[in-house]
Order: sequence, then structure tokens, then C-alpha cells
Amino acid sequence: MTPPREDTGAPLPPVAPAVSAAAVESLTTRLRGRLDEAVASLATTPVELAEDGTYGIRCGADAWVTLAPGPSGTITSADQARCTCLLSPRCLHRAAALAASPVADTIPSREPGPSPDSDPPADPDPSPEGSQPAGPVPSAAAVSSAGPGPDPSPEEARSAAVVPSAKPVPPAGHAPSAEGAASAEGAASAGPVSSAGPALPTEAAPFAAAAPSAGPALPTGPAARAVRTVSTAGPVPPAVPGRPSAAQVRAAGGLWTAASAVLAAGAVAAGAVPQAELLRAAHTARLAGLHRAEGAALAVVRHLRATRDPQGAHRAHRADELVAALRELLLVTHRLKAADPDPELIGGVPHNHRPDGALRLYGVCREPVVGPGGAGGVVTHLVDDTGRWYTLRDVGPGGPARARRAGTAHVAVRSFLSDHERLSRGGLVVTGAVVAPDGRLLAERGVRATFAAGRPWADAVAATAAPDRPGSGHAPPLTGCDVRIVAAEGEEVLVRVLTGDAPGPTVRLAPAHRHPALAHTANLRRLGACPGLEVRVLGRVDPGRVTTLRPLAVGPVPGAATTLRLPQEWRDRADLGYDLLADAHFPAGAHCPPPPRPRTAAADARPVDSPLRRIRDLVELAVTGGRRAAAEPARDGDRAGHVAALRRGGFATGADLFAALGAVAARRPRDAFGRPARDDQDQYAAQWLATAVYLTGTEAALARGLWHR
Repeated sequence: MTPPREDTGAPLPPVAPAVSAAAVESLTTRLRGRLDEAVASLATTPVELAEDGTYGIRCGADAWVTLAPGPSGTITSADQARCTCLLSPRCLHRAAALAASPVADTIPSREPGPSPDSDPPADPDPSPEGSQPAGPVPSAAAVSSAGPGPDPSPEEARSAAVVPSAKPVPPAGHAPSAEGAASAEGAASAGPVSSAGPALPTEAAPFAAAAPSAGPALPTGPAARAVRTVSTAGPVPPAVPGRPSAAQVRAAGGLWTAASAVLAAGAVAAGAVPQAELLRAAHTARLAGLHRAEGAALAVVRHLRATRDPQGAHRAHRADELVAALRELLLVTHRLKAADPDPELIGGVPHNHRPDGALRLYGVCREPVVGPGGAGGVVTHLVDDTGRWYTLRDVGPGGPARARRAGTAHVAVRSFLSDHERLSRGGLVVTGAVVAPDGRLLAERGVRATFAAGRPWADAVAATAAPDRPGSGHAPPLTGCDVRIVAAEGEEVLVRVLTGDAPGPTVRLAPAHRHPALAHTANLRRLGACPGLEVRVLGRVDPGRVTTLRPLAVGPVPGAATTLRLPQEWRDRADLGYDLLADAHFPAGAHCPPPPRPRTAAADARPVDSPLRRIRDLVELAVTGGRRAAAEPARDGDRAGHVAALRRGGFATGADLFAALGAVAARRPRDAFGRPARDDQDQYAAQWLATAVYLTGTEAALARGLWHR
């Protein structure tokens, strides 16, 4: 996505990747060095929208850039972008305008649509998908292939690209012995071992995703246990059925090279020129029919632009999304350039689809959305009888204030007279529904919606118990469980998961949004003041802390003596971003804050965060700061301490990968004269990929062990 603009001018139109890449490629070396500065200056330059639909940008006394998109609203050819300066079309102004524009990504519909006598089309949804908070670490790697995506967020349209997940972690007390886990660690079926923390699983099964090698092989030793290496001998003839053609192998190799360069530079240094190289490689992949790889490359470019936002907003919330997008791109291209025959690697063009028959949906909760560029709104989550998840979105300019108002705003579905608050506690019957690849319900021609009765909230929470089963939904499902409040810790709340007779692990509840215009923080403070209270929570696992849940809604625990007492009209749920909990919603006496707990007791109640946080920090540091930043742990005295902590927690493979990534990042081969001997950028990218794949699979297994018992 583009940096947020400070003016009230029109937003720049989307540009096809090939057009933007060609404009950057046509620049001289001197102009390329000035491109990033020119792109940043456009963030505060007004954009004029003429009556004929063209966009004008003043880039200097004698430079006026005109963008004339076609009927689709997208710049698809080079002659649609012009500049009045003498160097045009190979000028800095034109290239900067194209590089600052959003990356185009159209999603065609499977069907031509209803008859002409249907309702006129609705306004397009301007929702910036990435503003949604990030969900729990999934066991399937989804490729983001739609527009800029939350906190998200974090979301984009995703192609159904599945990577095998790690094995689920059994509850505490049923883990195999440490000796058994150690002996099985080298195989793909390694099991967990018990952690020093309270009921926290440790060594999860390795992420058994295939990552064959072509050219420089994936790291051996510990890295080989994190990804499966499939070797091929010699070039693959294009006539072999079921295997990528020679053109596809070459296209995948180009994408790997461009992505490796971005990884080595880091987000802080991956400016317009590296992004253009990635866009050109993505266009080549599109021509070769590698839809999954192309979508992953476009997602990386969008997240790079969001991370390099000159305003600095939401930069910290983009690190995990950029890591996921880059991991997906490197994993897919590494396997494709080795001619892996898995058809899932090719992917397909994402389409909106129309389900057969009417959709019967049930409201689950509302979620405020505060996104980059001053976006704000609401997302209402719904689920059908099969456990498939859907969303209705209302996001636009306005920031947190609009997010607050949107919670009771009219639902943007044709002929449907209701609001998001009523819908989140009721139901919906949609005929002629059009569903985006990420589960969004779209207001297109022929769509009809009717309000219907909801169902008990306990059923909706139960739908989150098995998020990895087929048909569980387009968007990442939310996570629900019953917890008992232990104590407050600042703006967070320590809770113990209720697992029946056995004591459950102690985890954290953290605000999904901390903006004072939203009620998340105030509601969590109120819950934290009532130790012993039992509540049912529904939210997202923090992608950086597997022991932290960011709840979106809470409700009473059926049959519990000390639980919430919510009004009947709330239908056993309180949306933490909108509904404000009061004394009347708590049992008698719970409105009085208890006396301060002893310091030792609070310390004993703290959850033991997984040592995997050390690996995640290094993986994210490598993506944001580049190879030089990733090499720092190999030079300071803390590396041995991090490795030892990982081994004590039972993450032996993680410890080896942590040490290997820092060592490879710091290695600079030189010849006898002190000159760089060779570029081992491919080896560094392969080592980072092995570490990132291991991290994703292990965190997914830990999340299942904690939240899906």
C-alpha cells in the first residue's frame, strides 16, 4: 500500500506491476539513487483529479505528471503515465509517481453476474485489509494476493496455498519423555517435551513443509530438520506431466533472486528499486502461470511499502505480516525452482464465488478496525452451520473515531435494514451471495439479505475449537476458551485457562486496540479487578507471543457461579471494543477492587513466555534491519545465553537454527587479497527460510496445545 497522504487530494490509482517496474528500469543509475527521496516527497504532494478521470501531480516548476487509468481504474500500459519534463518518459517524476501508487491486483469473478435488470453495482469496498490485527499462527501458509492488507492484519484476498502443519501438542501430563522427543527430533514426526513453565508445551513437531533445493542447497544439520529437502538431478524437461515447465522454473528462480536481495537488504533499505525488481519478477511469474508465487511477491511489496511508511504509523504491527509474506514467497519459489511437482505450488487466480443456495449465517462479534492511512471502521464476524467464517466490513477514512461510530452503523448489504450491532447478535440469510477469497461478503448485483435469528454464543465459540479442519473458513478463525481471572498486570490481565479437573496454563489477555476511543483497555482493566471471575473469551492469539490472547468479545461461562451477568439484549456476549462493562454486569461484590496482591503471588502467576520469542525476534530483525542487523547476535555476548535458554526449554532444533542464522549472516567470505570471494546471498536466504519455517510450525503447535484443548 502507499504511504498515508497528508493532503485531502485524490488517492493515486493502482498501477500494474509491469508498468511500475519498467519505469524504474528505464532510469539511469544516478536517477535510481534519487528515486526513494522522490517517492517520499509525493506523500505530501497534492493530487488533482480532473473531470475526465485523469490524475495530475505537480513535481516541479516544469514537471506535471498525468496518470490516465483505463476503464478498470488501473494504469495498465506505459502510455497512460506521462510527464511534461524534457527527460520523459525516462524521467524521475514519472517513475516516482508510478512507484508511489498502489500495486494493482484484480480479482475476476467466476460468473458473469446476474441479469441486467438486477440492482446497480454497489460502491467498492475501500477497506484496507491489512488493518486487521494479526490472527493466530495458522498451520496453512496463505498467500496474500489482494490489496494492501491489520492488524492485520491485519486482510488481503488469499489463494488457497496449503503447507502441511505441525502435529498438535497433547495436553500437559500426556507429553512423551524428553528422551523420546530427542530421539524423534530428527524426523518429521517429532513430538513435544515438557517445559519448565506451567503446562506450556515445548519442542513442537518440526514444520514438515517441503523446501527442495536448486542451486545453493538448504542448510544441512539442524536446518534440514526444519524443512524437507527434495533434490532434483539436472534440468527438468517441460514435457514431463505434473511438473513445472522450464519457463516456470526460470521464473521461480528470478523471484527467488529478487526476494533474496530484499531479505539481505531489509525493509529499511528495500526501496523503490528492489521493489521494482520484485515486481518485474512477479510479472514474469504471472506470464508463466505461477499465480501463488506472484501473489506472494505482490504481498511482499505491499508490506514493504507499509513498513517504510514515512509517517511511522503501524510500522511495528507490520513486522509479522512482512515475515509471513516473505517466508511464503521464498518457500514457494525454492520448491518451484527445483521443479517440485506439487500442484499446490502453482496456485490459481483467486476468484470471487457465488455459493450454491442461500447462506445461513450467525453473528459472532464486532471488531473495530484502525488501519494505516487514517482508516477506521468495523468488521462483523459471522459463521455458518459448517463452521466456515465470513466477514462484513465497513472501513474507510476516519481513523479511530470512525471505528467507534461504525459499530452501530447501517450494514452495507442491499435491501438489508439493520446495523452491525444487531447483526453481530443475530443472524443473516443471504441469497445470491458473492464471497471474496478471504471470506468477505460483497455487496454486488443480485445480492439479497434478510435478518434472521442468531444462536447461542457458546456454539459460535465452539466453532473455533478445530480451526484446521476442512471448511473452517476463509479468514483465520478466532480462538475461544474459558478462563479464570488471576490478576491485573498493567493493561494486561493474567488468566488461567479452564481445562476441566487439571489446572490449566496461565496466559495473558492484552488489548486488541489501545486507542482511548475504543473500549478494549477499559474493559480489560475492569476484568482484571475481579480475580476469580470466570469468563468465556474469543479473540486472536498474538503472533509474537503464543501465551497472549487479544480478546474481541467475552461472555459468561455456562454453569459457573462467579461469572458475568450480561443483559438479555446482549445475547451472552460483550464486544470489548464497543460494549462498556459496568458494575451491574458482574456478580455482587465484584465491583469492589480487591486489595493489592503480594508481589510474590503476582510473580508466581505470571505465564512463562516461550523461549521461541528469541527466534522470532531474530527472524523479524533480519527482515526489517537486513543481514547486517541479523549478524549482531553472532557478535555480542548474548548469543550463547539465547542458545542455552532455547535448549533448556526443550527447543534443541530452534537453538541450532538460531545460532546458524546468526553465523551465516555474519559470514563474509573473502579471497587471499581480502576481496569478497563470492556472494552467498542464496545460502543466507535458505538459512533464514529454514528458521522461519521452523518457527511458524512450532508456534502453531504451541498455540494448539494452549488454546485448543
